[in-house]
Order: sequence, then C-alpha cells, then structure tokens
Amino acid sequence: MSKPAAVILAAGRGTRLQQVTRDLPKPLLALHGRPLVEHVLGSLREAGFGRFLLVVGYRHELFYARFAGDPSIHFALQDPVDGTGSAARLARPFTRDEPFLLIFGDILAAPEDIRAVWQRLAADPQAAAVVAVKEVDDPWQGAAVYEAGGVVTEIIEKPPFGTSRTRWNSAGIFAFRPAVYDALARIEKSPRGEYELSDGLRGLLAAGQRVLAQPLEHGWRDVGRPEDIAAALELTTGRLRG
Repeated sequence: MSKPAAVILAAGRGTRLQQVTRDLPKPLLALHGRPLVEHVLGSLREAGFGRFLLVVGYRHELFYARFAGDPSIHFALQDPVDGTGSAARLARPFTRDEPFLLIFGDILAAPEDIRAVWQRLAADPQAAAVVAVKEVDDPWQGAAVYEAGGVVTEIIEKPPFGTSRTRWNSAGIFAFRPAVYDALARIEKSPRGEYELSDGLRGLLAAGQRVLAQPLEHGWRDVGRPEDIAAALELTTGRLRG
C-alpha cells in the first residue's frame, strides 16, 4: 500500500519575521543549516507520509531549485497569494479522492502528534476533518476552536483579544476527507481580504459534517515572529518531543 499524501502550505512571505524574510520565503528560513520546510518534511516522513505537495507562491523558484530531483515532492503555484483557503483548494488534483493531511509550512510538530491527527481521522469514518489543537492562554493570534467531547462546534479566525471562551488554538495541522473541497469552493474573502481555511471548516460544520479536535501532546511551534526562531532552533535539536 502506498504511503498517504501530505500538503504543505508554503506560499506566504512571512512579513511578521521582518528583515529575516525580506528576500526569502519563511519556509526556507534556515534552522541548523536546513530550511524550516525540510524539518517539516522530515517529521511528515517519520509520521508515515510519502507523497508531498508544496503549495508555493512568493519566490517559488527557490523551492523548485531546492527540491529539484526529489520524486516525492510535487508543486502547486498560488498566484495571487490570497489565503490558506484558496491555497488548500489547489491540492485537489494532487489528492484526488483520497484523504490527506495538510500542514502550514511554518509549523514544527512532533511526528507522534502528526500521526495522531491522521489516525484520528482513520478511526472515525463519519468525520470529514480533524483539527489539531494546542492549549494557549488566549487564541487571539490564530483560530479559536470550540469543541464538546472532542467534536468541534465552532471556529473563529483571529478573535479579538480577551473575547474567546476557549483556550484551544488551531495548531495548523489538519486531516481531511475530500468533502472539504466542496466547502472550500463556497468560501468568500474574509474581512482581511483573504480566503481562510477556517471558513472552509466552518462550511463543513454548517453542512452538518463531523469535525474533530485532536490535542497535541508534544513540542510545537508556529514560527511566525522573530522571537519564535530561538524556540524553533531548540525544537529542531532533537527536543521536539518535549
């Protein structure tokens, strides 16, 4: 049996990293001499995935040059770069009618947690999606995930600080069945002017689809700001499971 497919969203520039990514896409930021996205790929391979789609945009030619010759890696070009929802739509020709894992290209996570997200989907044939969640003080910088008994009831993208009644933050790792593409086809631009993946998930919920929340139990880092780089360096020295 062939190994399952994973989609990595790597089209963004990473403006919050300021000068660090002035001429370099954030997923190509070097950690211990290897691009961030190579650490992501390594965790995915260890978790059991064998086929990969990189959705690229800003400075896409750098990705082509870096991964030329690797038959396990395929590409989709997002142009314009207008949100994670539209980026995820580009994966349909690659994943076809099979379930797939999707991860943001700036997320470091332990292979055990990635595998747990995937296995949670496999264990529930009625589930259309699984959302990895991480407990935080306030999910205002990401997407607040509300759940009851492990079943997601609502997702709110970047809620105002202090307004959330949940401490679960979307961790940027998802397992999907193909039903997600119908939901993604219906999303409209958000107030931020982007097509949000979270709106696709909300579309699944509105359609009565079952979406599950999977808490992460090991080391995790969203490499979004300059202060995240030191923590990312520590995670990629072998302490990701801590």
